[in-house]
Amino acid sequence: MEKIKILKNESLSKYTFTKTGGPADLIAFPKDIKEVQSLLIMAKEQQLPITVLGNASNLIIKDGGIRGLVIILTDMNKIISNGEYVIAQAGARYIDTTIVAQQNGLSGLEFAAGIPGSVGGAVYMNAGAYGGETAEVIDTVTVLTPENEIKIFNNDELEFGYRHSLIQEQNDIVLEASFKLVPGDKEKIQAKMDELNELRASKQPLELPSCGSVFKRPEGYFAGKLIHDAGLQGYQSGGAQVSTKHAGFIVNVDHATATDYLNVIKHVQETVYKQNQVHLETEVRIIGQDK
Repeated sequence: MEKIKILKNESLSKYTFTKTGGPADLIAFPKDIKEVQSLLIMAKEQQLPITVLGNASNLIIKDGGIRGLVIILTDMNKIISNGEYVIAQAGARYIDTTIVAQQNGLSGLEFAAGIPGSVGGAVYMNAGAYGGETAEVIDTVTVLTPENEIKIFNNDELEFGYRHSLIQEQNDIVLEASFKLVPGDKEKIQAKMDELNELRASKQPLELPSCGSVFKRPEGYFAGKLIHDAGLQGYQSGGAQVSTKHAGFIVNVDHATATDYLNVIKHVQETVYKQNQVHLETEVRIIGQDK
């Protein structure tokens, strides 16, 4: 086995979609399951806390960074199709997984054509868009437990809910997911993917760094509409701004820090609550230490 690539005191802003985040003590980029297992052994021996990241799209890492070992899975990105299944490693981009499905005439993943995260992240938070969600297409998920054992969960064991899965409750590391799809017409599948991507591009601020959709949908409301109606579009703290294109997004317009993002989130939550008595819960995962 080749030596695992490990970086010391590396800024996490290089790896996040927001372009923010402080340094990690150690960052490792395993290429396969065996390397993840050996990293777990190393971390246990050195008593290092572990944080696992994929594409770091729906994520804010605080400016103080992350202590211990950060494992970034993006080098584990193989995707294969087998009959009506597409099997993808956790670090594979969800977008690339939808492309492999389309190329093999498999339908069901069209909704995810523009979701920028990794497969592991999509399973972790049951990522969804345009009426579809990951839970609908997952067959099995292979994880590594904190005890360094490989375990396979069936869909019904994963306790999927709105932006939720069992993985959030446990310290398991997603290694691979198998998607059960249905045969379809390649051209029709591509047309649906194109349609959703055009819709996304017309409504979302894809041209600027962001952490994706910031807030969960409150029952009976739409977060973006509440923020828009509160007159918060364009509200800015430091370099972070409520997008003028879509109120549900916060964009990095001028060298924003994670603290800028958190200040904007807090202001939005307080203002919306004052006006509507609705608490906006964050969908974006916020981790790390304050500076």
